[in-house]
Amino acid sequence: MLKGKTAVLAVTGSIAAYKIPNLVRMLTKLHCDVQVLMTQNATQFINPITFETLTGRKCLIDTFDRNFQYSVEHVALAKQADVVMVAPASANVIGKIANGIADDMLTTTVMACTCKKIIVPAMNHNMYHNPIVQDNLQKLARFGYEIAVPDTGRLANGDIGDGRMPEEGVLFQYLMKEIACEKDLAGKKVLVTAGATREALDPVRFITNHSSGKMGFAVAQAAMRRGAEVTLVAAHTDIAPPLFTEVVPVVSAADMFEAVTSRAADTDIIIKAAAVSDYTPVTTADQKIKKSDGTFCIEMKRTEDILKYLGAHKQDGQFLCGFSMETENVIENSRKKLRSKNCDMICANSLRKEGAGFGTDTNILTLITADGEIELAKMSKEDAAHRILDVIILMMKRAQQKQSVSSPPAEES
Repeated sequence: MLKGKTAVLAVTGSIAAYKIPNLVRMLTKLHCDVQVLMTQNATQFINPITFETLTGRKCLIDTFDRNFQYSVEHVALAKQADVVMVAPASANVIGKIANGIADDMLTTTVMACTCKKIIVPAMNHNMYHNPIVQDNLQKLARFGYEIAVPDTGRLANGDIGDGRMPEEGVLFQYLMKEIACEKDLAGKKVLVTAGATREALDPVRFITNHSSGKMGFAVAQAAMRRGAEVTLVAAHTDIAPPLFTEVVPVVSAADMFEAVTSRAADTDIIIKAAAVSDYTPVTTADQKIKKSDGTFCIEMKRTEDILKYLGAHKQDGQFLCGFSMETENVIENSRKKLRSKNCDMICANSLRKEGAGFGTDTNILTLITADGEIELAKMSKEDAAHRILDVIILMMKRAQQKQSVSSPPAEES
């Protein structure tokens, strides 16, 4: 995924430096070229040989290293970089960069880079909240640096507070957001629904389904990495939502209807991947329903059809994509849904196919549009999400081209 990309990791003097080798390993597994820079103080916490072994590259410390192929031309490295992350970023180095001080390989290279630069503060709680440090961070943010939000927890000195560097998995997501994908959805607002709604019978019991939310979360993450501003309306799931999305938690179908319809008008693309209950109990008991002999009947009523509402109120130029989980007549039922709900595309799959359906990490989809069908092979839900977005982007471009041809500019008088 990251073949041909170069990430520069700038490591400063902090105990949190021990997390960076695992971050390097995560990047190199995706064939990313990783170049590590270290301050002299950082070498007191971790040996440069560790990074050299993992990256296959010399770890750079001294600006005037005559043995390095770039010699003092740190600008050459800066030209190669697709992203720079200063992690851990000490208060000292944050202050240097914020005030234009470049006195070693790390600071000179960071300042020479024109790519995206991410600062990951790591320090004591009181030091992090020092007004001078905060002022330096705000200054960097004004100049276009992205400032990672530190975690809250036990710090190296035993104190509890914020200033703790996020785990390497989070840092990895910051980097993936920047370099994993072409930003072909930049400027677009995307709304994705995911998860299983729950319809309460009483304070203890509810009616739901087996949806894990994995497909919807994969779509939201893919859209975010492609540059979109993503709102994720999430019902129940057992997994963490993707970072860098606006998550709107909901419980019931009624909650989801309100959350989606109130945001729909201001959205370019809506992708309804959630498994929404079609029926809800007519009444919900205030107390736990006690068991008794004989049968127990639940009177149900239809929930609001969110997809149908969206289709009926679709904005000009808006793209509406639904999902269809079937156990029989997959194409026929899904195409009927496409027409009746006024969708632009339906992503259909069958619960009967191995590797598709609820709870799996893979999916087998057929993308159904008014013009035809695209059958996707079994693939990860992450890959399937990108294929869905590929088709959506292509269809939107064609629609825009068609509109521009049919509506030529007015002649000047």
